[in-house]
Amino acid sequence: MTGLSRGGAAPGYRMFLRDLEIIASVGVHAHEKIKPQRIRVSVELQVLPRSEGAPDTLDSVLSYEEVANAIRAIVAEGHVHLIETLAERIAAACLADDRASRVRVRVEKPDIFPDAATVGIEIERP
Repeated sequence: MTGLSRGGAAPGYRMFLRDLEIIASVGVHAHEKIKPQRIRVSVELQVLPRSEGAPDTLDSVLSYEEVANAIRAIVAEGHVHLIETLAERIAAACLADDRASRVRVRVEKPDIFPDAATVGIEIERP
C-alpha cells in the first residue's frame, strides 16, 4: 500500500498495520461458508497531529494494537459474504476514532487460486 491520496501534505502522521493474517468465515461459495479461510488485512490511517506537549504515553496516540483488536473483533462477529463488506466494517471502526481523518483498508484472500499470490480489494474512505 502506498500513501493515501490527498491534495498536498496532510497534517499529522500515518499509522499502518500491514498483512494481519486472520482465519475468517468469508465468501459466497458453499465451501467458503463451511470452512474458514486465511485472510490478510492491511490498514493505513491518516491521523491528526498530537497536541503540543502531549505525553509520551499510549493514551496520546491512535494505537495500532487497538486497530488490530478491532479487526479481530469484527472478523469474530461471524460470516461475511463479501470482503468488500468486511473492508467497509473495518473502515467504519477505524474512522470511529476522531483522531483518524482518512483510512485505506485492503483485504486479501491469499489461498483462492494456486497460480496467484493473492486476490483482494482495497477501499479508501475520508
